[in-house]
Amino acid sequence: MSKPKVYVTRAIPDATIEALRAEFEVEVNPDDRALTKEELKQKVRGCDAVVSLLTDTIDGEVLDAAGPQLKIVANYAVGFNNFDLAAATRRKVILTNTPGVLDDATATHTFTLLLATARRIAEADKYVRDGKWLGWAPMFFIGLDVDGKTLGIAGLGRIGKNVARKARGFDMKILYSDVKPDAAFEAETGAVFVDKATLLKESDFLTLHVPLLPETRHYIGTAELKQMKPTAVLINAARGPVVDEKALIEALDSGHIAAAGLDVVEREPLDDDRLRRHPNILFTPHTAFYSVEGYAEMRTKTAQEIRRILLGEAPRNPVNVLPVPRG
Repeated sequence: MSKPKVYVTRAIPDATIEALRAEFEVEVNPDDRALTKEELKQKVRGCDAVVSLLTDTIDGEVLDAAGPQLKIVANYAVGFNNFDLAAATRRKVILTNTPGVLDDATATHTFTLLLATARRIAEADKYVRDGKWLGWAPMFFIGLDVDGKTLGIAGLGRIGKNVARKARGFDMKILYSDVKPDAAFEAETGAVFVDKATLLKESDFLTLHVPLLPETRHYIGTAELKQMKPTAVLINAARGPVVDEKALIEALDSGHIAAAGLDVVEREPLDDDRLRRHPNILFTPHTAFYSVEGYAEMRTKTAQEIRRILLGEAPRNPVNVLPVPRG
């Protein structure tokens, strides 16, 4: 009897691949790039399972190309905005992700962006490396203080809460906005629930942790940026499209806010020269969730979900609800 077929859309750590190969027939995209839609449709044809990344759009067209034997698409990621949930559910394909594995790493990276942007670390490092540093000077790279300032958190999920806990070490006042207040968290941290307008007006540093939904696209735009302090810093390690980048450039140029730290952008890779070259923006290349420990847990969870479904067991982290398919 032939083994179930698994397709992995992009090279991921070998341990994950070997774990799957122990029981299944596995093919991996050999190129270090995202597949085109047509390539993806061709490669998933006849597969029983697919390991996907956020760069892979898994919609009805791709699912139909795979065929009716497809049982699961497992995202090697926490997010799943690349999934068409309704299309998969109609076709009885289970979709899974790896929640919780990268919360610490993302929160740490968020706070790293905050500190590095406030203290102008990247600018200063480049200045030294370019051989421009000729000695101490009193007006060099004057940054912003963080201690005692107000941190605004938009979206108090696991990552937002983790960022808030880190902020306590800097004696920051914590404001947050979410769909509803969290009394237990307020008691733990002293955080204060506020509406969006108050969050914008009072935050010295605003970090974004909202999911990407139709209603959160351009959550921060021209109107919102105009409400912020001229000394404020915006940090986004959530999803690129929650910030209107044209509005951000205008706000920075006009002095409506001071700076931004971005791990994500609306279109990746970044192709907007005005954004890329802006002196008041610090970038990292969508690496907020990268950590050795987090990756190890993520690959284990992904492989386990594939194994469970192909062996007729229930998934642990489904993002759509379906009966467990039997082989």
